[in-house]
Amino acid sequence: MEWFSALLGTVMNICYCLCKNYGLAIILFTLITKIILFPLSVWVHNNSIKMVKMQPDLNRIKTRYYGDKDTISEEQSKLYKKEGYNPLATLIPLIIQITLLMGVVAVIYRPISYILKVPADITGSFITTVLERHEELDPESNSLLLAVIEDIQNGDDMVLETYYASSENPEAASAVDRIRSFHLSFLGIDLSWIASIRGGLSLIAPLMAAFSAWLLSVAENQANVLQKEQGWWGRYGTMIFSVALSLYLGFYVPAGVALYWVASNLLAIAQQYLLNWMIDPRKKVDYEALLQTQKELDELEGPKEKFKLNDPLRRRVRQDYKRFFSVRNKHLVFYSESNGFYKYYAGMIEYILKYTNIPIHYITSDPDDHIFEMAKNDPQIIPYYIDMKTLITLMMKMDADVVAMTMPDLETYQIKRSYVRKDIEYINLCHGIGSYNLTFRKGAVDHFDTVFLAGKHQVEEIRKQEKVYELPAKVLLECGYPLLDDMRRDYQAASHVPHDQKIVLIAPSWHTGNIMDSCLEEILDALKEEDYRIIVRPHPQHVRHNGPKLEALKAKYKDNENIEIQTDFTSNSTVFEADIIVSDWSSVAYEFVFTTDKPAVFVNTPMKVMNPEYQRIDTVPFDIWTRDVIGMSVELEKVEEIREKIAYLLSHSDEYRETIQKLTNEYVFNLGNSAEVGARYIIDAVFRKVRERHEGDKQEA
Repeated sequence: MEWFSALLGTVMNICYCLCKNYGLAIILFTLITKIILFPLSVWVHNNSIKMVKMQPDLNRIKTRYYGDKDTISEEQSKLYKKEGYNPLATLIPLIIQITLLMGVVAVIYRPISYILKVPADITGSFITTVLERHEELDPESNSLLLAVIEDIQNGDDMVLETYYASSENPEAASAVDRIRSFHLSFLGIDLSWIASIRGGLSLIAPLMAAFSAWLLSVAENQANVLQKEQGWWGRYGTMIFSVALSLYLGFYVPAGVALYWVASNLLAIAQQYLLNWMIDPRKKVDYEALLQTQKELDELEGPKEKFKLNDPLRRRVRQDYKRFFSVRNKHLVFYSESNGFYKYYAGMIEYILKYTNIPIHYITSDPDDHIFEMAKNDPQIIPYYIDMKTLITLMMKMDADVVAMTMPDLETYQIKRSYVRKDIEYINLCHGIGSYNLTFRKGAVDHFDTVFLAGKHQVEEIRKQEKVYELPAKVLLECGYPLLDDMRRDYQAASHVPHDQKIVLIAPSWHTGNIMDSCLEEILDALKEEDYRIIVRPHPQHVRHNGPKLEALKAKYKDNENIEIQTDFTSNSTVFEADIIVSDWSSVAYEFVFTTDKPAVFVNTPMKVMNPEYQRIDTVPFDIWTRDVIGMSVELEKVEEIREKIAYLLSHSDEYRETIQKLTNEYVFNLGNSAEVGARYIIDAVFRKVRERHEGDKQEA
């Protein structure tokens, strides 16, 4: 650092000669360094913008490969290379700032050498003199030259004579005179003071340094394009560290260093706003995409506070994870996202339990899943609670023969096929009667070996997808829809009490622009004078997120005894009792129609499209063409026509019953026994895998 400190000392000397004031010289010196380094600051600012600009893509990578750290790292590196971004480059300004600070500290500790340019031999003799005069001084102290300045400036003629005579160099007297005229005071504070030694007024220096660091952190959290996108710890953790470091350094170094630090921080604030004015991040960053992708990632990660170190749920996950892999030769695994998904498996699991002794390893991401109660009465069911984050790792290490689940997007996003066993048969189980092409993401079932399908329209769609995208043919089981069978049995077994007043059920979806958000009040106003009992049954997510809005809606129609807004979903009796359903793009409308053989009115709100490429497949989605077969549709801008449409459908209910029954029989596979068909396939798949493994073992032997 010697040559670098000498260079900084020369610059400081020039500043002092211009100002004749040590404090102003330090401030001017700081301004000059900021100006010299401004091009680097511009580069850093652009680099930060580039990083934030890439953040939506980085979030998508983290979401798509969630939990797969190696793949995430690999994809991030590809993105950095593509965008010409080097994350290590962000360290360059920090290295320069630290180096500059070290140089400034050296200059301010040794102003006689670096600013006044006193030769080394004279400096050495002055140090010897001050040590002889003040035996309490530490010979190893960094502040000996500061002690020399204080001794010379406060000494009488006899003291000065001692310093004059301390060196054989004839320039010693001139050096003493220059030291005597060197003004160290700024705003009443001696900039050579060290707060830890002096105390008193000198304590202002570390406090000002800490305050300026806090002010800079606040400004950066608001204005720095990269800093304001950091999480809580990234923003406030940095603030706490910066303030604490500034306070600590200000306490143990001369006040001149603290003044440099204050000036540097205040100029950095001004520079940040200047850079934002010159290169506005808002013109380069897609903040809408950034917000959306961060929201998707946060939803995937779940509440940050849920699992703490000693959280019982976390311990339970670890125990169940360990227990799952302690079992060898797992033949059959079901995965359920939550308690509500068991209804899709119920009939198949009951058949397997009744006719085989195959252990069912049932993984659920719901700690309150009722499967745990079922397992208490049936040892053939072995349940495990695995949260979504741990599930990613578990699936990568899966070692079963057959894995069945309703969750789509295997291999496309965070859930991967096993890295341990390549011969696992992955089965995607049907959980809807609608279009795979429209309501599933592109490639949702491409990486499954077998897909259980409800109807022939789904078979046609997937086969055409395979042709268009040149995919290998999967096993498509013409299974049917077990949940529909269960609902039809429950409906037929229920007692249907005749009612004179027709019941209109309004059951919206949850996607953007649904009935609740776009036209519910217009519908209610159009129907409130009719002799209907109107039941509004919003999606559970709408209830969860729009409680105040629902309460306001209830208050508006509280005086109309024919309008009921339900928020309790413990019973399906409303579905069975209704005479007609009003929906938008919700799958519940099809379940209602195909369960009860009663018609529907579909409001053409913005369509729920999960696959933007659905039109590449040469087939009209089931969800679109059936709307005017099993009922009638109404345009959003003509929603008042719903009154006439409902009246027409109710008066022609017998005709629609025949049409719906015919469509159901034609398009839904194995009506009434789909669970048995699915269960028998799973059983055969398990025994086929066992035979294949045994034959492989024999060949190896």
